[in-house]
Amino acid sequence: MIEKCGNQKGERMCVRRDQTGQNSQIEVCGPGMEHYREALIQGTASGPVPHCLLELGLLRPSPDALGTYVPVPPDVALFDMARPIERSILTQQHALASMRVSVSRLETVYQEVQQRSAPVRLILGEDAISAALEKAVRSCRRELLTAQPGGGRDPELLAEALDRDLALSARGVRQRTVYQHTVRSHGPTLAYIERISAGGAQVRTVDEVIDRLIICDRSVAFIPGDQQRRTSALVIQDRGVIQYLLKYFEYIWERAKPLHENGNNGPETLTHETRRAILELIVRGHTDAAIAARLGISTRTVSAHVKKSADLLGSRSRAQLGYLIARTGLLDTASTPATGPAAARKRDPVASSDGISVV
Repeated sequence: MIEKCGNQKGERMCVRRDQTGQNSQIEVCGPGMEHYREALIQGTASGPVPHCLLELGLLRPSPDALGTYVPVPPDVALFDMARPIERSILTQQHALASMRVSVSRLETVYQEVQQRSAPVRLILGEDAISAALEKAVRSCRRELLTAQPGGGRDPELLAEALDRDLALSARGVRQRTVYQHTVRSHGPTLAYIERISAGGAQVRTVDEVIDRLIICDRSVAFIPGDQQRRTSALVIQDRGVIQYLLKYFEYIWERAKPLHENGNNGPETLTHETRRAILELIVRGHTDAAIAARLGISTRTVSAHVKKSADLLGSRSRAQLGYLIARTGLLDTASTPATGPAAARKRDPVASSDGISVV
């Protein structure tokens, strides 16, 4: 910024210019105000005049007398000074509008390409989701990983899936599936598991709350789109996200138990582990209906487990039950009994069972 100050008497006035030499700010000095006033009264001004009046065009050389200046109305002077600036602004606005039009055309092309190759896509509707899953699963060549939440699956869906999953195994596709423990009491699901296990698939169950996940050949994954998992799904092809989901699956797989594990999968142990999962969700504040939906069991079974636990702990309300669970440290112990049902009863009084079945 260049600042030019002074007049013929050395009094201050300012004309500030940017590095291009253009006037960016001009201030009329005190002497300039007085000089302009006198010029208006006299009709002309002569001799040295403040530079600011010349810069602003408030005084202009008289065509009739050399060294004489005539005053110019402020609005006329401003119009002349503002005109090139306004013209420059208008030119820049036209250039900006042209750039926006050009880029908007490219944005359309970009969106079209992204929709065809987007790393994450939303699919809506059960039929569309089923079709996309069917296409991806039938295209598997090496590995299919699945996490299925809830309880037993619909017999019709199992019948449809059986031939497809056996065909995958026949092609050498490695299959690993995780269910929740509640499938161990569901006959149709158990029969399906027996058939695919005989074909080479591996199946485990876990007492934790899991969500649906399907990963094909470690290159495409399906997860629920929102809480309405049956009506929306996300198809993921982003490598970073898939690696994250693979780590999640392996974590659940390591904690899960094979369907036929010697000595640790009897009805009493299953009831104990289901009850622990229910108590954990109670402590987190879930209702019986929400717990039943997440574990794939009936609300009647949840209520029965809650009542049995309350009776064993001497609780008279749900709030007191949560307090007693936390105070006794029941959920701090390992969820898997080390030496069978007897050890479970010894370590955890809530593990004692009156034979309530999981439905």
